[in-house]
Amino acid sequence: MLNKFFRAIHNKYARLFKFIFFLRYLFTIFFVSIALFLIIPTFFNYEKKDQLIKDFFLKDYNFELDRYETIKYKAFPVPRIELNKVQAKLIRSNTNLNVDNLKIYPKLLNIYNHNNFKARKIIFNKNSADLEISNLITFMKQLLNQKKKISFNNFNLKILNDNKLVLRLENIFFANFGYNKNSIEGKVFGKKFKADLGDNLEFIKFRMLNSGVSAELDLDKISRTGIFKSKILNTNLKFNFEYDNKKLKISNSFFRSKNIKFNNESFITFVPFLDVNTNFILEELNFRIFEKLSSIKFDEFKKVIKKINSKNTIIFKPKNFSRSLIDDLNLQVDLTYGRLNYKKKFLLAKNLFECEGDLNILEEYPLLYFDCSMIINDKKKLLKKFSIKTKGYQDILILKAKGNLNILNNKIKLDQVLINKKNSSKEDLKYFKKSFENILFDKNFLGIFDFLKIKNYILEVI
Repeated sequence: MLNKFFRAIHNKYARLFKFIFFLRYLFTIFFVSIALFLIIPTFFNYEKKDQLIKDFFLKDYNFELDRYETIKYKAFPVPRIELNKVQAKLIRSNTNLNVDNLKIYPKLLNIYNHNNFKARKIIFNKNSADLEISNLITFMKQLLNQKKKISFNNFNLKILNDNKLVLRLENIFFANFGYNKNSIEGKVFGKKFKADLGDNLEFIKFRMLNSGVSAELDLDKISRTGIFKSKILNTNLKFNFEYDNKKLKISNSFFRSKNIKFNNESFITFVPFLDVNTNFILEELNFRIFEKLSSIKFDEFKKVIKKINSKNTIIFKPKNFSRSLIDDLNLQVDLTYGRLNYKKKFLLAKNLFECEGDLNILEEYPLLYFDCSMIINDKKKLLKKFSIKTKGYQDILILKAKGNLNILNNKIKLDQVLINKKNSSKEDLKYFKKSFENILFDKNFLGIFDFLKIKNYILEVI
């Protein structure tokens, strides 16, 4: 019964079965042909055709291939040409690139057509480069404006300034195609980060993963304006800016942290020389932060400082019920070719303090000259600021002092000290000098802002 059933089906669909069995030969021929099509280029000598590949890189990617150790074609799993130990150059940014492995994925029709070689994408594996910071924007634009598909895996980049290391980026991944298009991932300062880049750098979003560090930059290339935002742990910064090739204007800027809060506006001119004008309005300032600052190393900044001209105004008016040591501060600081001139006024427990002077930062041993006066209307109220109890009370106490500070050798020279218009004796000047150097100036210049040291000095001299 069963045999009759199969015989009936075979008689009825015999032609169909013959056609299906015939297709297996066609499929076999097809797959064999494809395999041969992909495998035969393995036997080509690509070293004789390397000039065609170099021309392709230069024309399509604006890369210049200088040299390589080996070049081979591999058919599986995806047809590709691999070059090992490659040295290449990004022409626009003048950046040399060392590549362990470079993969070129040619279009199928171009596997044999080397005279008009085209590729679907190229992938750089295990790369390293040294990039001058002045070429950074050009370097980024070359990658972002690249119309052909390109990818970098495990890219280590050193950013330099005059051949000195500024920043090291490690294990970078970047691709201008696919799901992670124009996204950069890697490590900086040993921490993983991710940056999303808009077309032509019109938008940049940076995040340091699991660290509380982030930054955003929005640009309007037509109006040459933008907004910058950043957050580092509990510190926030935001400002608007306008820029061109000669100047930068910063407005609506605010900075917020645990120890300091301020708003500011700045106008920076780059041509013909660097000139900076800034106005800071401090809302909150914890003067104890000066205790944590290390000594200033002027030698590291001399080359930069002598090129900067700046005029800075700093105003500090703490909020009511603030615990700030200073009630009101107005500080003007001008810097011209390494010479700093300053003038400040501040109120401390409603007592007026004024000081002015200058400092030549470019000198081997910079001297900070000062000419200061203090009008103390209520000595008791002033000492209370430092938690110092006193039974004495004096309506008005006028102090004046002239001299200079050797900020590197931690020395002070007092030329004159007047107390209620009376000159201090030489013995008194020596005593004030010794006490100042032993208590306030025992470690470094910033020690004179130490709250406890100021208190101890007052206890010593009163």
